[in-house]
Amino acid sequence: MVTVTKVLFSRHIYALRFKSASIRVNIKNVSIAALMLLTVCALTLFALSVGKLPFTMTQVIELLLDPQRAESGFQAKILWDIRLPRVITAVFAGAALGIAGSIFQSISRNPLGSPDIIGFTSGAAAGALIQIIYFSAGSIQVAVGAIIGGLATAAVVLALSYQGGTIKRQNIVLTGIGVGAILSAFNGLLLVKGEIDSAITANLWLAGSLHARTWEHALPVFAGVVLLLPLAKLFSAAIAGLELGELRAQSLGIRVLKLRLIMTIIGVSLAALATASTGPIAFIALAAPQLAVRLRNTANLPIISSALMGALILLIADLITQLVPLDINLPIGRVCGIIGGFYLLWLLTRTR
Repeated sequence: MVTVTKVLFSRHIYALRFKSASIRVNIKNVSIAALMLLTVCALTLFALSVGKLPFTMTQVIELLLDPQRAESGFQAKILWDIRLPRVITAVFAGAALGIAGSIFQSISRNPLGSPDIIGFTSGAAAGALIQIIYFSAGSIQVAVGAIIGGLATAAVVLALSYQGGTIKRQNIVLTGIGVGAILSAFNGLLLVKGEIDSAITANLWLAGSLHARTWEHALPVFAGVVLLLPLAKLFSAAIAGLELGELRAQSLGIRVLKLRLIMTIIGVSLAALATASTGPIAFIALAAPQLAVRLRNTANLPIISSALMGALILLIADLITQLVPLDINLPIGRVCGIIGGFYLLWLLTRTR
């Protein structure tokens, strides 16, 4: 039998006990996460109805639930082969970036410690660009190249931040900015030296877009989030202990260096998969964890709430690009970059 007990000195935390096992549940945070999840689901259905051929919400639900209708018909083909891969890519790429941002901001203990600021996204973009320009690779090969490029960049940043037997968190952001600047110049050089057709394709990919997404783009990032989100959540308690300081974390039995390496691999893999699916998209990994923290009013960087917030931001940005008047085709990466620039300036003026 499960018993529920209110934790003393807390208005929102309850303890669920089953025999000898117990778990603490923050009702407020769970409610906020559930509300964000419902919002993501509602926006997903709305995004499936938006396009040159508008659908009603009833039509969308019928096409999703009726397997016979989904196998044939013009409307079903548009929904299942064009709109659904785009929306799935937006949801899970945004979630992957939100998780990655939460991980790196927690590791560096710095709100600027997101993968696009500290160069990991640039490294993933470099690996993907090599595949696109020199090998004319498909989506799976681009994803593999992005992961290799992101992990190689992370290895360089962490190696340069290693000092005195540990990775200095204060060096991660500064080192990452320098490495990211070098990689951005390298990516520009790849565009100049590549063949004209491949360079045009790569340049369009660098703008960041959800147009013409297929299941080949959606499935890798979907699988990455499904597999790595539980793993990141498993280590979230240890990450919270790491934020208390290295000495306190070590006194609690936390292997600081090993934990940072594991979480770096998880975060880089997620950021690289998102980059391979959509191209480089700024702002989301930077803002999603901070917005989730302010919404929950908690000190720890939440993994699941950051994922939901990232999915929510990218879905809203995608809808803005589709609903903007005058049929203006706006790459979602550029839209997020503009918004992210203003957000970064605001964050810098608010953070010491």
